[in-house]
Amino acid sequence: MATESGILMASIFLPLLLSPLAYFLGKKRGAGVVTWFSFGTLVISTILLIIPILTLSKENPVYEESYVWSQFGNFGLKLDGFSITFAVTVYILSAVIAIFSREYMIRKIAGHFDNLEKPNSHSNNTNNDSGEEELNKNNLTSNSGRGQLESLYSIEPSYKQHIDTQMGLYFALFLTFAMGMVGTVLSTNLIEFYVFFELMLVPAFFLIALYGYSTRKRVSLMFFFWTHVGAVLLLLGMLAMGLFAGGFDFETIKSNVSKIPSQWMTLIVFAVVIGIAVKLGAFLLHIWIPHTYAESPTPISALIAGPMSAIGVYALLRIWIDLLSISYSDYSIYINFWGVVTMVYGGAMALMQDDIKKLLAYSSISHMGYIIFGLGSQSILGVTGSALMWIPHALGETILFLMAGSLILRTNTRGMSNLGGIARKMPYTATIAMIAVLTMIGVPPTTGFMAEWIMFTGALQTGTENMDSFRVVLFSIAILTTILTSSYLLVMYKKIFFGKISPRFEKLRDVNRYAIIPMAFVASLALFLGVYPAPIINPIITYSETIFSDFPEIVSLPTITSLNTKIVASAIIVQEEYASFLDRDDTNFHHSEEFKSIKIKENR
Repeated sequence: MATESGILMASIFLPLLLSPLAYFLGKKRGAGVVTWFSFGTLVISTILLIIPILTLSKENPVYEESYVWSQFGNFGLKLDGFSITFAVTVYILSAVIAIFSREYMIRKIAGHFDNLEKPNSHSNNTNNDSGEEELNKNNLTSNSGRGQLESLYSIEPSYKQHIDTQMGLYFALFLTFAMGMVGTVLSTNLIEFYVFFELMLVPAFFLIALYGYSTRKRVSLMFFFWTHVGAVLLLLGMLAMGLFAGGFDFETIKSNVSKIPSQWMTLIVFAVVIGIAVKLGAFLLHIWIPHTYAESPTPISALIAGPMSAIGVYALLRIWIDLLSISYSDYSIYINFWGVVTMVYGGAMALMQDDIKKLLAYSSISHMGYIIFGLGSQSILGVTGSALMWIPHALGETILFLMAGSLILRTNTRGMSNLGGIARKMPYTATIAMIAVLTMIGVPPTTGFMAEWIMFTGALQTGTENMDSFRVVLFSIAILTTILTSSYLLVMYKKIFFGKISPRFEKLRDVNRYAIIPMAFVASLALFLGVYPAPIINPIITYSETIFSDFPEIVSLPTITSLNTKIVASAIIVQEEYASFLDRDDTNFHHSEEFKSIKIKENR
């Protein structure tokens, strides 16, 4: 039932309204103040988002706020089985990344990473900025965040005002970016969805263009071109949906989806899926991802690879699978195949990289392939597992990009061949990175295991129950791709943290608490959700069942559930029958056919 309490509205627009204040706080009060202000804003927004979630129940599983919005219909914000997990996770990860941004972005803005050592540069080059002398000079081995910043300001005192102003601008854009992502997830209207989608892409463009590395201008334009071409294609598909359905509200479209002509349905599905697949980085539409992830400042790479990846996954779930569910079974096999190709391509390319950030970019492409594969499984269990796969992907990629940022902070290089043996100098970073690697691979008790198990079970279920050999082959290739995923992640970990350490890193120390605590928090979340996944599984699987309740061609939950129910029911019946005869005083009864039939039931 829709309400007008305004709590979701406050949760969404608080970061946007306070973003100008973040700029002025950074400019007037400094980088530290604006960092904590931005973090606090995101925490408050998260709490406001969680409050209505606590009021939900099985009888009332949806919370919605709706406001009249002229000719476009209603401006609504909705929490349900799909949007809850995505929205909360996006806000939490954004708050975590905001804390990590403090030290990294100060050094990035000050110019200490402008000549970042490339993977192919020679590690013994005494003129580069990553030598031991430079590490000691910039106090990068210090374990005190305050000491590092004071050292930086004392080296370049003229930079202080410039740094503070730029940090204010950075966090103003950062807050707007976070608001756009969560607004997109909670939207209940296609036009509203697109407005928030654009509010997400515009600050992302400026964050890359202003704070990226040497090729940031070219890469930001590439990002803008690819993502906005996808957005425009998506918009065209959504406009056609709304015009044929007689409105742009999600509920209007679901109620009138049968009014869309079949010849138009193909074009609409094509526009929607291709437009969203650009955001996901599916094979052939992934060109922008390696460049963008590599050349963006590392906190923004983490934001794009982690929270922002949710938008593509959610958009496919909501706009194609939910609103256009009538077309799902017709095109699911093509999506299933596309997912497998993306998995294999991303994993193979990741295995060939030496640049940490490019490896993680291709890793993100490969893991998006997992999700696309699950979305095309034509199974309630497969779709549920696919939606859940975004969680370990977001958590794992966020940690690994923050790990890459930590290595850049300490070593000023992102080439794995220039590293080695770092674990003994950065033990906290190494331990947390291992948890992330295990999460991405899908090793219990991390959340990655739970999501992969459900997704692959659903995909295999469809192939076997429908006797579809092609789907079984795709499943086999997909399950074998997990070996490829394990290979490039473990090779990356070995190159960075094991082996012989370079003499120039002998005085290296681990990063400070502003980097360790955010990474440790995300790692603990990955472990917690692996052990206790109910908060994320139950809402999604319930909503998935609701979507496909009227479509018999969609494979339902495994029949083992029904079998177990029958076994329990039979056991109860047997127990009742058995009890009714225990008091019978008929000595011949125990040799009767009636008694034997009860014993047979009991054995079954």
